[in-house]
Amino acid sequence: MSVVRSIGWCASLALAVAAGRPQAQQPVYVAPNAPPDRGMDATTDCQWRAAVKAMAPFVAQARATFPEARRRYVAGLGPRSTFFVATCLHDDRGRTEQVFVAVDSVGEGSVMGRIWSQIEVVSGYRLRQPYTLPDSEVVDWMFSKPDGSEEGNVVGKFLDTYKPPAICTDSLRR
Repeated sequence: MSVVRSIGWCASLALAVAAGRPQAQQPVYVAPNAPPDRGMDATTDCQWRAAVKAMAPFVAQARATFPEARRRYVAGLGPRSTFFVATCLHDDRGRTEQVFVAVDSVGEGSVMGRIWSQIEVVSGYRLRQPYTLPDSEVVDWMFSKPDGSEEGNVVGKFLDTYKPPAICTDSLRR
């Protein structure tokens, strides 16, 4: 499963921390032969802008297909299959990080789950922290299957091969 740790389609998104209502935690299973995470650093403003621009058509594709993925999740996944969504976290210092959230349940226009990425850039969040986000802040989705394959993850697959511009002249993002 690909997780972009320091860049993402996050420029203007803000997430809500999980609401106080309880949610049933679903088992999270990722097969040992699933594709490995591959992070990508965008350390300068121009690298960030270039990545956001390059991801735009893939984010649009993921958002267009998310309602059907959501419907399939509600109908029930097979054993040892996990539904993930990708979204962006923001911190008080203006940093942004794209992460996976393991979906525990869906509500009317929202997704409830747990952050399922190691946090490396933003502060105030942790792995397995309960998290709720509106559907509008989903930037990608993925079904992780027991055979190690994945469905969806169009943004992640694009980012696995994307290389930010090597030379930028604007100031550091971090």
